[in-house]
Amino acid sequence: MTFFELIHKEETARARAGVMHTDHGDVETPVFMPVGTQAAVKTLDSSDLESLGAQIILGNNYHLHLRPGEELINNLGGLHKFMNWPHPILTDSGGFQVFSLGLQKEKSVDRGGSNAKLVEIDEEGVTFHSHVDGSKHRFTPEKAIETQHKIGADIIMAFDECTPDSIPEEYIRAAMERTHRWAERCLEEHKKIKVDKTGLIKSPHQKFLFGIIQGSNNRSLREESAKFIASKDFDGIALGGESVGYNMQATKDILDWVYPFLPEDKPHYAMGLGLSPLDFFDVVERGVDMFDCVAPTRLARHGVAYISKPTKDEDNNYRLNLNNAAQEKNSAPIEENCACPTCQNYSRAYLHHLLGANEISALRLITLHNVYFMLNLVRKMRQSIIEDRFREFKKEWDK
Repeated sequence: MTFFELIHKEETARARAGVMHTDHGDVETPVFMPVGTQAAVKTLDSSDLESLGAQIILGNNYHLHLRPGEELINNLGGLHKFMNWPHPILTDSGGFQVFSLGLQKEKSVDRGGSNAKLVEIDEEGVTFHSHVDGSKHRFTPEKAIETQHKIGADIIMAFDECTPDSIPEEYIRAAMERTHRWAERCLEEHKKIKVDKTGLIKSPHQKFLFGIIQGSNNRSLREESAKFIASKDFDGIALGGESVGYNMQATKDILDWVYPFLPEDKPHYAMGLGLSPLDFFDVVERGVDMFDCVAPTRLARHGVAYISKPTKDEDNNYRLNLNNAAQEKNSAPIEENCACPTCQNYSRAYLHHLLGANEISALRLITLHNVYFMLNLVRKMRQSIIEDRFREFKKEWDK
């Protein structure tokens, strides 16, 4: 089975429509992937996600390793069965989460003045302490791949070292080169497990491994990393790093730098991207097929909903704060023409009331809208690519 099938490429842009074929179903690209870090998209269940049209969701290797643990998930039949999600799943390797535990130095990161080291990076891997209970753990490239196989995702990620943008070029290069060596080890371990006949992995479906381009905001390093990762036998290519999704100008620059080196017959994944609806347009027109972001669920937990018209406040672009007093008596839905279950059944006034009363249902209802909003936007974007009108569709949004 060919993993990625290119369906159509837009005539006036790099935007493209494709399909990823997995044992748990096809995924049409471009695709927004809701984030279910701990085997749950916050406030939603599997039937919610299916009704909203989610094709694939994310889990996180770091968090699932800490709790409930890959052995338990594996013994219970894998993540699909564990969380009752029969469709494709992608797991991040945990590299970004380990990086997020503290600012990196060449050998270690000290915990806020304490003598205890939160993260220790060496050639073989990373030793870190759990943010949950302080327990000590270690990920090597081999361990990160083995853990993801036991968790049982369809798409898994190579273990990489994600560096901050503000550190010296010398360390960025060292981390990038280490990421490349780890990438080769990940590939080797992935191939070993695929032919393993011991039956220790209870999720026997096919798994696809993505390599990750690093190099921070340094053009020459990003290009070097893109060439290296593209030359290896990965099933897909991901763009990682602190800037991706957080600094959109830097993200666009990096994508322009690496695009000439990305293989057209493999999916391209911008990791952790989608704070604004406009972010999708910026990366899809640069050849990106996949993206994920916690923003739709996180904003919902703060009473903020996405809308399709920009607001006057540039910092609140395409967002509606339902906590505002202006919504107290507003009988309109979040969006007049939205087909999500929230907009079909509830008013802004009701949602404002629920938030003020600290009702948990408010968070679920706004999350339903936000996730549907992002999924629906990308579905329309894909159709515009197929019909060669992507740029026109972008202009409708980029007001």
